[in-house]
Amino acid sequence: QEFTGTIALYYFQGQMFRSTILLVFLAICHPICGFTVPTHGSAKRIVPPLTGHTSLSPLFMGRAAAVRAATKSKTDARKAKINAIFGKRIIMAVKQGGSADPNSNRMLADVMKAAKANSVPMENVQRAIKRATEGTTGDFSESTFEAYGFGGASFVINVLSDNANRASADVKSTVTKRQAKIAEPGSVLFMYDRKGKVEVPAVLDEEVLLDLAIEAGVDDFVIEGGDAEGTSVVYVEPTDAAAMAEAIKGLGHADCKISLVYVSKAPVECSDDDFEKNMQIIEALEDLDDVDSVEHNMLNNY
Repeated sequence: QEFTGTIALYYFQGQMFRSTILLVFLAICHPICGFTVPTHGSAKRIVPPLTGHTSLSPLFMGRAAAVRAATKSKTDARKAKINAIFGKRIIMAVKQGGSADPNSNRMLADVMKAAKANSVPMENVQRAIKRATEGTTGDFSESTFEAYGFGGASFVINVLSDNANRASADVKSTVTKRQAKIAEPGSVLFMYDRKGKVEVPAVLDEEVLLDLAIEAGVDDFVIEGGDAEGTSVVYVEPTDAAAMAEAIKGLGHADCKISLVYVSKAPVECSDDDFEKNMQIIEALEDLDDVDSVEHNMLNNY
């Protein structure tokens, strides 16, 4: 009987040891596999996490947050750039039109309409009009630079600045530092057409748009899919841009955007390597305060 009791004690101690080892193992695996270790006074089931509800590691969550922050930063920077561009355009319109009243200054009225279409806050518009009437505000002027990139790509660089010398130096330096080349005036522009561009955050029906265009007095247009999925871009003659935008708004798309752009008549397909190099040039140019926009002739998707 004593022998039997000793064997039972050893067996019980062995079981306790193995249970302790198992608990330690589960405690180590808990952050990885999602197991819950029983605590004194409670009985909790040890189960793996449900499929589709797996806990994300802090590292993964940190990377996702960084991507979201970078995307938001780019969006905010683009909005700030658009607001700044229209601020300069409004100042130029007031000074060249000779009046801060859009009712008597057609140029100012057109710029304000475009600013509204591009979601520029009204307080920004009023601030720019006030600045234009102050004697210390400089005169803004537009200019265009032409350049060649890699793989047959060409660029039309639109500048709006109150300091032509600074703008010229910055543009030329940005292009040449990246082994691209500034072109002679007219050597690139003859390959582009000046067009009005209406961007719509929806897919438009061409037949419906044709009826609207006829009613609005628009003789010709081209409709394409936008860069983002579920969007459309309509190209018209520059003088028809405002009329086409108003017609599209009649369909319920009040947040469409209008602009004047250069559209290539001879688009090219670049290699991936050349495309990346060209996009680096474009992005560097768009980061310059004096650069309004950059058009190119590349067919590659972003």
